[in-house]
Amino acid sequence: MSKKVVFAALMAAIGLSPAPAAADDFIKGLAVGIIGGAIASQQPKRRVTTSAPRRTTSKAPVYSAARAENRETQTALNYFGFNAGTPDGVMGRKSQAAITQYQVLMGYVPTGQLTPFERNFLITSYQRASAGGATTATLIAQNPRGVQGLLLDYRDEQTGGVGARSALAGHYGLPPLIAQTVNEIAKSSDPTAEQLVNRHGFIQLADINGDGQTDYIIDTSVTGSAFWCSAQACTVRVFASTPEGYERNDFQAFNVTPAMFSCTRGTCSKTDDGTVMAAAPAPAAPQFQPQQQQPQTQMAAVTTSGGGTAPMPSAVPSVQAPTFANAAAPTTQMPSFFGGGAAPAKSLASHCNMVTLLTTTNGGYVTAETMTDPMAALGEQMCFSRGFAIANGEALVADLSGVTPEQIAQQCSGFGILLKDQVNAAALQPRDEVLRSVGQFVLGSGMSPAQLENTAMVCLSSGYKTDDMNAAVGSALVLVALGKGPYAELIGHHLSQGFGMPERPDLSLAWYGQATEALDGGSKAVFGPGMPQRVTLLKAAMGGLPGATSAPAAVPVQAGAAIPLFGSQ
Repeated sequence: MSKKVVFAALMAAIGLSPAPAAADDFIKGLAVGIIGGAIASQQPKRRVTTSAPRRTTSKAPVYSAARAENRETQTALNYFGFNAGTPDGVMGRKSQAAITQYQVLMGYVPTGQLTPFERNFLITSYQRASAGGATTATLIAQNPRGVQGLLLDYRDEQTGGVGARSALAGHYGLPPLIAQTVNEIAKSSDPTAEQLVNRHGFIQLADINGDGQTDYIIDTSVTGSAFWCSAQACTVRVFASTPEGYERNDFQAFNVTPAMFSCTRGTCSKTDDGTVMAAAPAPAAPQFQPQQQQPQTQMAAVTTSGGGTAPMPSAVPSVQAPTFANAAAPTTQMPSFFGGGAAPAKSLASHCNMVTLLTTTNGGYVTAETMTDPMAALGEQMCFSRGFAIANGEALVADLSGVTPEQIAQQCSGFGILLKDQVNAAALQPRDEVLRSVGQFVLGSGMSPAQLENTAMVCLSSGYKTDDMNAAVGSALVLVALGKGPYAELIGHHLSQGFGMPERPDLSLAWYGQATEALDGGSKAVFGPGMPQRVTLLKAAMGGLPGATSAPAAVPVQAGAAIPLFGSQ
């Protein structure tokens, strides 16, 4: 039976069978296995033949069109100061490292592999600079960033910016219209413009209108200024990219996220999702049970930059006063002010967009020599490794057939639910105990090591793309339990930065230590291959975490914590 028929039958069984909870978990695990099974089954198989070896004659090397393109790429990289070595058309480690440096400078996801857009921009910029002659030489001499600053100038011209030198000098790495808004808001707020740009949540980046360009959301609620806020809401400005530049849209809202807005070209509107506000606990006696109902705040857009009109905002929170369950016998149950029992989760995707912007503005990633804030350096490396994890998973998904991204996301969500207990335990228990529990999950999954590894890599990528932290962190835990030590770095990042779990920098040390020990021991780097300086940076940053010694070292994994059967493959 073909994989498509098996997949359709299994999905139908999941949708139609009223299975109990235990059976439902089994079915979820089985459905997730389709991803790993499909990848494993589509790996190229060796053909065994018994015929006599075929006689061959050597031929002169043929320089194909692809190799010519590679030489052109290497030449352009070298021109802009990214050392790709001799342009021989072979994209080896040196070329991949040069591509990564180019992607970091430009604010792209640093994968070491160029997308068609990234390569086209690089080549056309090289051709433009080469044709400029003396004019190009003058521009390079006048630019404080030299030839790489010229590359940034070309980028800013495409996106409506004012050039790299102006951006670095006074525009915070932002397009002019957004930078102008930052300056305007700063005039009526206590923080300076520079402080606002670095304040978490003030600027959120996303591709809201789906044109492949960055859109910007500015939330004035984080300024702390009453000038921009009323008792019901604060000013929010959404800047949507268009071929002609950015269009500004004004709203009134609280606690905004990119998912709250929908844009068509430059015109944006607010979605139907309400904004949830947490009710502050009243100073009352503890002998009562508050209603577990989330207060809802409904907002609507006002006049947009396109001249359209919408109803005036109605942002009055509907909060019910707590009621007594029994006046004569008050209860002492734990109150919950967030309905689901947890505070609203931080968006790692939005956070990493901002980190990428700041990294570009600062001229590149922090190194062990330039590091002044260990936590900030680790946060930067978290977003760096997240980008590689997404790219690695997408490479596997490209080999799948008959499975849509939506189906993968749905299955990976179920995978994350199955691992939720292990993810929660990572913020409460030592690493060895957590890995022992994950190892039991692996043994009981009924999947082969190859299937489970591929499934975890796909769901790690999917979890990061959809901000599903259970799927992402759970997948990383599975990979570590399967003997893939470098993935322990991700668990350390989540614990030190507090995404998907409470901040526990003290517990992160063991995970960081396991990752650096694996890399020092010869394990293949999965994040930033060809960049050994990352290990030096991780070790230096670990020394600044709470509970670290002057020479942090990894604690060996106790017997039984991982699964020896699933070591190297």
